[in-house]
Amino acid sequence: MFDRLSSRLQSVVRNLRGFGTISEKNIQEALREVRLALLEADVHYATAKEFIERVKAKSLGAEVLAGVSPGQQLIKAFYDELVALMGGQQKDFNLTAIPAEVMLLGLHGSGKTTTAGKLARLWKEKGKKVLLVAGDIRRPAAAEQLEVLAKQSGAGIIKPAPGESLPDLGRRAFRFARENYYDIVLYDTGGRFQIDAELVEELKELRAATEPQNVVLVLDAAIGQESVQVAKTFHDALGLTGLILTKLDGDARGGAALSVVSVTGCPILRVGTGERAQDLEAFHPDRMASRILGMGDVVGLVEKVQETLDADDAERLQEAIKGKKTLDMNDFLAQMRQLKKMGSIGKLLEMIPGAGALTGKMRDQLDNDSGRQMKKSEAIILSMTPRERRNPDILNASRRKRIARGCGLNVSDVNELLRGFRQAQQMAKKMKRMQKRLPRGMMFG
Repeated sequence: MFDRLSSRLQSVVRNLRGFGTISEKNIQEALREVRLALLEADVHYATAKEFIERVKAKSLGAEVLAGVSPGQQLIKAFYDELVALMGGQQKDFNLTAIPAEVMLLGLHGSGKTTTAGKLARLWKEKGKKVLLVAGDIRRPAAAEQLEVLAKQSGAGIIKPAPGESLPDLGRRAFRFARENYYDIVLYDTGGRFQIDAELVEELKELRAATEPQNVVLVLDAAIGQESVQVAKTFHDALGLTGLILTKLDGDARGGAALSVVSVTGCPILRVGTGERAQDLEAFHPDRMASRILGMGDVVGLVEKVQETLDADDAERLQEAIKGKKTLDMNDFLAQMRQLKKMGSIGKLLEMIPGAGALTGKMRDQLDNDSGRQMKKSEAIILSMTPRERRNPDILNASRRKRIARGCGLNVSDVNELLRGFRQAQQMAKKMKRMQKRLPRGMMFG
């Protein structure tokens, strides 16, 4: 996400190196480039103008600190203002009430129902009892779609009765949640292709009937500047408490994220970055600003590893490294599958400092190449017998031919996998030797 904006901003900073002071003359061109980059990224023109004025006021005439280049000082100004532009401190849902109520609203196709299922799964994993309410009473099969998501996430569901109004459904769902000790009630409301008076009035009635603590607009980031007007209209009519941006993985510009907060004053609570249930991430303005400016997001990377790492597999690999048994193909396959759970290589690269300089096309290529290679490797290992996986040393030429035929690949593919496996074995042995030389109490893993 933000590929275009990130690339332009990093280019501007590189061009500032070598200046002894920051003056209006030597940053005028840089700020013009930043303004164009913001506009090309679909940031609202008024938001872009205010952003440039704040950066200029903060930077103009600033003394260059010892050991710090003007480019570094200016990137600090960009960083501070980007964080402020996206809401400053990270915010989350207000779930203090029991049951807490969350009302999701948005245009048709914004991803409300999918987001409702993702949120239910997220909260269920945190030990919350969640009730989904099918509030889209007009779209055919809407309740059935939500029911499928409820089963997948382990949530309860309330569907509308024939002829039941939306406010009556809301009141009935809340009573049911209170009587059955649910922690969270999540209302999935209906949408339209465009905002109209009927939709707004319907949502107002539900809001008045249920009085939810969270009124959250789900926005499709790919619709660009139109999202700003959509957010403003909903906020003026219903009093939003937060925003969720979906489909950020498919929008290289992403300017909506930099505009909607400024226009509505509402925080972005979550961003959707993929189709999987776990691809609904908490939005951290400071981390996002770091990623845009190419400084990575190490904290986010560590959190993603902790969320996806299987403790049993990690312990098994650690035992292999310690020398209790040799690293085998089963361990190799387990680690590949753990890496696969973490998501695309492109998204992970965005979190690594410096790797953000790679273009979106380059990261997509790495995604495609690594995805294909991982599928090949998995197919090859699964074509081996249990004995071969435990002891890859017995894989002679005839066995390799049989494995290649079994998975529909070439012998060269099998040989390539085995070379990678040997490298992993050597790395494990090196780690074991290093660990032996460490003082007692200092261990890897």
